[in-house]
Amino acid sequence: MQEIPPGAILVLVALPQELDAALLGTHATVCYTGVGKVNAAYATVQALRAHAPQLVINFGYAGRVAPCPSGLVEVASVLQRDMNAEPLAPRGATPFQEGSHTLHSGRDGVVCGTGDSFVTAPDPWFETQGVQLVDMELYAVASVCARQNVAWRAFKFVSDDANADSAKDWQANVRRGEALFVDWFLRQTQRPPAV
Repeated sequence: MQEIPPGAILVLVALPQELDAALLGTHATVCYTGVGKVNAAYATVQALRAHAPQLVINFGYAGRVAPCPSGLVEVASVLQRDMNAEPLAPRGATPFQEGSHTLHSGRDGVVCGTGDSFVTAPDPWFETQGVQLVDMELYAVASVCARQNVAWRAFKFVSDDANADSAKDWQANVRRGEALFVDWFLRQTQRPPAV
């Protein structure tokens, strides 16, 4: 991670049960957005105003809808899986909005589809768009960051396979990704002492 001073990193997470803020120490400000795109957009705007970060990191859990690594994965790009205003615009595109409808983090990783539904069944559209994971907040977070010219990254723990068992699997795995994310984050932000 580039040289970013402590306090200049904002970590956005949907729910407190997904990440204990105290585990990141003073290296970041953690804010909870709530579930879904509306809550995430509102919380992101408020957090950017309050903290003026140089980098926003979204951490959360996601369902796998196509082959991708297990565990903690970084997101390369995100799109809206539930924006469907056909025939005014193709699915995933907001009508009358200029620019790309896929947001890119500038990092290598997986493709995430964000929407206000808990995915429990296959959707052929995911395959046509290359979507590998589904979540409920990232597009909103990334969209606000892009509009405010704030760098963003996203890490998702693959908690379920987006099927009929998803709710049960999410509940069983809701804390498993926390340790992986905290370990990654602290390795990135803790620098060895000067000699």
